[in-house]
Formats: sequence, C-alpha cells, structure tokens
Amino acid sequence: MADPKPLLFKNDEGVSEISIGQRSFECMGATPPQDHPHIFLNMGQKDQIRCPYCSTLYRFDPELKDTQTRPARCCHQE
Repeated sequence: MADPKPLLFKNDEGVSEISIGQRSFECMGATPPQDHPHIFLNMGQKDQIRCPYCSTLYRFDPELKDTQTRPARCCHQE
C-alpha cells in the first residue's frame, strides 16, 4: 500500500508564520497559478521549519488537527 500524499499548505495572505498540526507536509506558496514548486518539508523532532522558496515559517502546534491552521484557510485540500 502506498503512503498517503502529504497535506499541502499555502500562504495566500502572505503572513510570515503559519501554525499547523503536521510535522511533515508540502508547501505550495500560494494557490495556483501563483504557487511555487511544491516542496516536501519535514520538521523531524523540531517545532518549526522555514520554506526555502517563500520563506513562510511553519510552526507545529499539537493542539491543531491535521487540516487546521492558524491563521485559518492555509490548508489546500484537493
């Protein structure tokens, strides 16, 4: 059985930081057609990681569910 595809997160509002309930995911920058190459990011045991394309800082928040973000609407569900 194949591993599930990681969740995609976006930063349409251009905020500097997004809290998420995942440690591994893909950043797409913004909603297409303004997206950047979708890049897989893995925090490992750390609580934050910065996207090398758009510089968004993602912070892990264990109180958030998989698709929840702070600010809201930053999870791109296909």
